[in-house]
Amino acid sequence: MNLFQIAMKSIRQRSLPSLLTALSVALGVMLMVAVLVTSGIVDRLFRQNSIGYHLIVGPKGSDMQLVLSTIYRVSPPIENLPYYFYQELKNDRRVQDAVPLAFGDVTKEGAFPIVGTINRYFEVPYAPDRSFTVQEGGERMGGKWDAVIGSHVAKTNNWNVGTQFTMVHGGAEGHVHDEKFTIVAVLSPTGTANDKSVFVNLDGFLAIDGHDKPIEESEKQLLEFYEGDDDTDMRNLIKAELAEIKQQRAAEAAIGKHVHHADTPDVLKEVTAVLLVMRKDIYAMNLSAEMKKGKKAMAINPIRPMQKIKDLLVGNIRKALLFLTALIIAVSGVSIFVSIYNSMSDRKREIAVMRALGAQRTSVFGIILAESVLLCLIGGILGLVLGHGLVLVAAPFIQAETGLLINPFAFEAIELVLFPVLLVLASLVGFVPAMTAYRTDVADALAN
Repeated sequence: MNLFQIAMKSIRQRSLPSLLTALSVALGVMLMVAVLVTSGIVDRLFRQNSIGYHLIVGPKGSDMQLVLSTIYRVSPPIENLPYYFYQELKNDRRVQDAVPLAFGDVTKEGAFPIVGTINRYFEVPYAPDRSFTVQEGGERMGGKWDAVIGSHVAKTNNWNVGTQFTMVHGGAEGHVHDEKFTIVAVLSPTGTANDKSVFVNLDGFLAIDGHDKPIEESEKQLLEFYEGDDDTDMRNLIKAELAEIKQQRAAEAAIGKHVHHADTPDVLKEVTAVLLVMRKDIYAMNLSAEMKKGKKAMAINPIRPMQKIKDLLVGNIRKALLFLTALIIAVSGVSIFVSIYNSMSDRKREIAVMRALGAQRTSVFGIILAESVLLCLIGGILGLVLGHGLVLVAAPFIQAETGLLINPFAFEAIELVLFPVLLVLASLVGFVPAMTAYRTDVADALAN
């Protein structure tokens, strides 16, 4: 019979205190595993591969606000860009795909963000090797008043294909538009902000009454945007088109006729941001550098802002949780020490008998140390199982509240470090009780 077999037999003889001691370790490991798995999923969400575009183009301003509004849809947009500028980007030889986005409204039910866009948005992978799929419907936005909704929106509002909805201008407290959109497809879960978004045809979004600015305001903004020396032709084109629109509307006003123009002229259209897929990575760097020198817009690689957001919002919380769970495991180690050390007074005679029967001091030392190691390992294995079980139970609730897809069986490489750490902890807390057993006086113990 080896030392571990003897140690296991001793643990079984003291089953209740041993179980409670191992359980205290298991609880600490369980919390740490749950934190590691969840934070690992959140970390991947903020990594480079969580978006399938090279650049986000938006008005000059904060790159972080542009990412928060465009990718995560949790912040108001900075400003808008002329539709003509989107067309310029689309026709740039370096650009493979240019997808326009328009924000500003929310759904009347649930206040989910409205995204005006084109069908190409669903054809470009939202992350490398991860493409959109449809769980209901199948048609894209063929009509002006068509919409595609995320899985979380469908579940929360109990919407499906054929449901019609209205939107609120500028936020939950704004004006409710009269126009109704019809859902033609429900997207499968992606674990991104797309699950909590409602996508409408950009043409329909721009045609909504109230989404067009007064011509004078549009003219001023467009001419300020295209104020460079190379923009003379564009300024002349803008002036000519706006003059024609003014003349047409003046004629309508003269006869007392108010017309809501269902087809907004391109010169009056605006987009909030443009997502770009470049033909080569070097083109992304070149275009970003060009826009940095100019005054029109900015083109940012979303990697750094996303990483900064992760560090600000997630990093410190993760560190605090890991620190707390580490303290729990340390306290569990202390409980093992107290449990084994307190048992030494009751086991002095047992140890003396073992010594009298020929057991070496080192063997007795090894048995006590083996008990500490076994208790930590049993608690660690139990905690590993319970940790993933806790994530399994919590996953549906987390997904319902945040839309974040969590795989409870996802394994983080850092989990492998737990067991070497537990072995070191077991050796440390078991050393003093083992030395007590090592120094037991056989004659005195048997006499008492």
